[in-house]
Amino acid sequence: MSSIQTETKEGYALVTINRPETLNALDATLLSDISKTIDTLTADRSLVGAIWTGTGKAFVAGADISKMKDMTKAEAEVFSDLGQSTFRKLELSRLVSLAALNGFTLGGGLELALACDFRFASDKAKLGLPEVSLGLLPGFGGTQRLTRLVGSGIASQWIFSGEMFSAEDSLRFGVVNRVSPAESLIQEAESVMKTICSRGANAIENAKKAIRLGQDSSLDQGLQKEKLLFAGLFETAESKEGLQAFLEKRKPNFAKESK
Repeated sequence: MSSIQTETKEGYALVTINRPETLNALDATLLSDISKTIDTLTADRSLVGAIWTGTGKAFVAGADISKMKDMTKAEAEVFSDLGQSTFRKLELSRLVSLAALNGFTLGGGLELALACDFRFASDKAKLGLPEVSLGLLPGFGGTQRLTRLVGSGIASQWIFSGEMFSAEDSLRFGVVNRVSPAESLIQEAESVMKTICSRGANAIENAKKAIRLGQDSSLDQGLQKEKLLFAGLFETAESKEGLQAFLEKRKPNFAKESK
């Protein structure tokens, strides 16, 4: 059975990481499968977004320790590079990514979730970066993305303590956007994704680009990029339809094909 199960819906895909016997732990093979899945989904212009979740008790419970314990320094650097490049690809993909955290979201699993655009958590989920308890540090982007998301103080508490935090605590800290009952997590994630898919696909793609570019720029540089992306959308049929529909007091009929 594949380690990644993908179900294509109208405008989005539901992607399930499926290694329940290891709590969906990340190894080089699974990271490569995730990377290939991102490529496949991004190339499908009928899709606006993707929901990422896991099978069983975990979203992803971390990296596969059994594959890590005998790594050399050089091998660890290659492994870190694979994780970082895969999650960066997800972060920079044109698709909106929503992580639906159904259970344990630890170490590399939280780093995967942090590379998504936003996160919903089951009320049974547990989140954390426990690497220091193994004598390590987060190596797939956790030190960088968590700090950018919640600030250095909260990120330092999470990373230095290595503790697990409840879904409610994660919501309070700003790591997740919403906490849902376990039985309705995917339903709520799909409801939000359907709303996103009903909007202008070009507008969403460019809004995501503006957000991501702005994070790596000064405010003045970010504003300049936003202005150019904003102006460029006025040349699309999508924006003309959206503006006309507003004036006519009707729902816009956005074409989903690439323009």
